[in-house]
Amino acid sequence: MYQINQSSLVKFPQENRPRLVLTLGDPAGIGPEVILKALAKPEISKKCDVKVVGSWDLLRQTYDKLNLTENLAPLANPAQLSVIDVQLDREIESQILLGTGNAASGAASFAYMEYAIAKTLAGEFDGIVTGPIAKSAWKAAGYNYPGQTELLAQKSGVDHFGMLFVARSPHTGWTLRTLLATTHIPLRQVADVLTPQLLTKKLDLLVECLERDFGIEQARIAIAGLNPHSGEQGQLGHEEQDWLIPWLEQERQNRPQLVLDGPIPPDTMWVKPGQAWYGNSVIQNSSDAYLALYHDQGLIPVKLMAFDRAVNTSIGLPFVRTSPDHGTAFDIAGKGIADATSMKAAIELAVELVSQRLLV
Repeated sequence: MYQINQSSLVKFPQENRPRLVLTLGDPAGIGPEVILKALAKPEISKKCDVKVVGSWDLLRQTYDKLNLTENLAPLANPAQLSVIDVQLDREIESQILLGTGNAASGAASFAYMEYAIAKTLAGEFDGIVTGPIAKSAWKAAGYNYPGQTELLAQKSGVDHFGMLFVARSPHTGWTLRTLLATTHIPLRQVADVLTPQLLTKKLDLLVECLERDFGIEQARIAIAGLNPHSGEQGQLGHEEQDWLIPWLEQERQNRPQLVLDGPIPPDTMWVKPGQAWYGNSVIQNSSDAYLALYHDQGLIPVKLMAFDRAVNTSIGLPFVRTSPDHGTAFDIAGKGIADATSMKAAIELAVELVSQRLLV
C-alpha cells in the first residue's frame, strides 16, 4: 500500500538531525499547501531530515495549481522533497475533491496517519508533524475517533496523554504553554469528567513534559478554576470548595519544588499571559505553563493571542508529535492564501523537542 516516490528523494547527509515525518492531513484541505509553503524555507531542511507522507500526485497538482496564483509565497517543489506515496484505492482517490471533506478524504488522511505512526513506533522517525484533518471526514470513512490525539495514543498503547498548546510570542519571545485537562467532550460533561485523579494525571504529564522537553525543573504552573470567580466561595459553584482547592493544597505538599498557583478565576488567569505575549513588563511574573480545565477555557485565549503560531503538542506519547493549531479550512483550499506560519512553527517545535530529548 505504501511506496516512496524515488524520483522525489533528495539525499541528505546522515547527521544527528531529528528525523521527522509530516502527514499531509486531509488532502481536500489546506494541508498540502501549508506543507509546501513551510518546506520552502531552506532552514527547515538544515535542521531536520523530513519526509512527507501522503500523495505524490496530489502534492504535484497542488504545486502546479498554486504556481498560477499571483503574489504567492514561495513553494517547495515536490520534486525536491522526500515523499512517501501512500497508494489509495483508485475509487477512493477519484472521490477526493479539493475544498470538500468527505469519506474519501477522510480515508486518505487516516491512511497517512497509520503509516506515520507505525513507522515512528518502529524507530524510523523521531517525531510526527500532522497536517489538519476533518473529524467529520474520518467519521464518514468509518473511523470514530475524537481526533488525531486519541488515535496516536491508542496506537501507541498509551492511556495517559494530553493536548499541550505551545506558542512563542513574536513580540517578546516569551513562550505560552497551555495544557487542557479535558478535551473533545460536550461542555455539559466537563464537571462530571473532572476529578482529583484526572487532574493529578494531567499535572504529572505536564511536569514531566516541562522537565524532559523544555528543561524546566522547578516550574511555576497556573491552574484555572472551573466556575466564574472560581466559585466565589461556593456561591457560584461548589466544585472548587468540594475538591479542587483541597486537591491543590495536597499537590503543593506533594510537589514542594513547584509553584502551583490557583485555582485562578478563569476570566483573570489570562491577563498576565496576554501582557507577557504583547510586551508588558510583568513577563517576569508569568507562569511556565497553564492548566485549563476544559477545551474553550484554554483555547479561546490561545487562539486570540496566537492563532497563526500556536502548535498542538501531544504529551505522554513515546515520541514527539506536533501539529498546527488550525483546521482544514476547506473554504480556502487551493486558493493560495493559507497561512503556513503555524505549520512552520509545528516543524520547528518538533525539532526543538526531539533535540532536547536527545540531550537527556
